[in-house]
Amino acid sequence: MTQPSEPSNIPVLTALTDEQVSEYLLSHPDFWNDKLELLAKIKLPHDAGGQTVSLVERQVAVLRKRNVEVRHRLNQLIENARKNDVLFEKTKRLTLNLLNTQQLDDCLDALFFGLQHEFDIHFSQVLIISEMAQNISVPANRQARLVEQSQIDEYLPRIIKNRRAICGQLDKNEKEFIFGSKASEIGSTAIAPLYFENQTIGAIAIANKDPDFYRSSMNTLFLNYIADILSRLLLTHLKK
Repeated sequence: MTQPSEPSNIPVLTALTDEQVSEYLLSHPDFWNDKLELLAKIKLPHDAGGQTVSLVERQVAVLRKRNVEVRHRLNQLIENARKNDVLFEKTKRLTLNLLNTQQLDDCLDALFFGLQHEFDIHFSQVLIISEMAQNISVPANRQARLVEQSQIDEYLPRIIKNRRAICGQLDKNEKEFIFGSKASEIGSTAIAPLYFENQTIGAIAIANKDPDFYRSSMNTLFLNYIADILSRLLLTHLKK
């Protein structure tokens, strides 16, 4: 009869996982200090082919690549900062010109002139709800016109509901409502609501011939800022 084997006191060794080795080396950064001979023997495959390089050479290559990536990101940040400085100066000039106007038509003229000459915007249009403009019949500038509240609700419900600018392509009816005879030339559009203290005043729209120029992923901070300034000025001029 076979006797049952007694439990062995010899520990069973299990293979270490990659994660365990990595965790150990990360928590013991001085591991290689007294193992220079072993370090020199370690060879790693080179990224560009079948050749092998030492661990130190591989580390140098990795650090060099990271340095290039950091420099690239830094250059992007510097370029973005430069563009933002230019945008800020243009926005400041437009804002000051708007604040210096005394009449509605002067305000609209300054707006459209700035959008075209400062920002090279192909098309721009301001829609003013007629109920808010009881003291005027028709704006002198043809890039602004009076519309009914019901029309705004029908064609631009998204910006009225969300109170934020939107970018992208519009359908045929929306383009015709906003840009009239210029609708066939419109590729993409950015639209922001004009409102102040829960009073909807209308909307401002800018457009480009390129269908991909204004995209839904774009930052609308600039347009929302201009819309906020314009809303307050329009309300002041409309109440005169």
